[in-house]
Amino acid sequence: MDGHGLLVIEDHAESRRLLARVLRAEGWSVEEAAGFAEGVAALEAARFLVVILDWMLPDGTGTDLCRLLRRRGDLTPVLMLTARGGVGDRVEGLDAGADDYLAKPFAVAELLARTRALIRRGPRPEQPVAQVGPLAIDFAARTVRLHDRDVVLTAREFDLLALLARSPDRPIARSTILEAVWGEDSPGAAQSLQVLIARLRRKLETKEGSERIETRRGFGYALRSGP
Repeated sequence: MDGHGLLVIEDHAESRRLLARVLRAEGWSVEEAAGFAEGVAALEAARFLVVILDWMLPDGTGTDLCRLLRRRGDLTPVLMLTARGGVGDRVEGLDAGADDYLAKPFAVAELLARTRALIRRGPRPEQPVAQVGPLAIDFAARTVRLHDRDVVLTAREFDLLALLARSPDRPIARSTILEAVWGEDSPGAAQSLQVLIARLRRKLETKEGSERIETRRGFGYALRSGP
């Protein structure tokens, strides 16, 4: 792939082939992926103009995949497709880093129009510094300040904090964290995550003793944006 194609990530084979056929008819080259893992592999191997991503995948969710891409610094425009049309669902998809949202069933003409619009827009620049409550996180310099003091983090501690900071107050699944920070979801990595969370909490303690990293039982962790 030369960076001028589209990637369709959709587990339903017939729908995926139909999307790819429609897009190719417009002159675009299209690569197909049937799930989360295949999509990540395709994005690691090539650059695309737009990713057309289904919400529900057999081995993960489109929102988690989108968060993973943004965590890795991949700013390729993402068009999220889903049968979930509620306002809350649209907000969740956009908060995960999607650039646009199209509810099923949709007209082919609208899909093409939205895809063209995302291609014209191109990758959006990432915010260089995130302010999450009293935390200032510089993604480029990989530095962190809490109120008026510098917080010294290891590389992996920063990677974990940066991942949480890109979606403040929204829990990120343990599996997503493990894949993004360790590159694997294994018992050893899961134990290391618990240790890393404990270290980060100690380093981010304030005089008020408020917990910056919250555990969402049975799911994952979230970085609190409040004071």
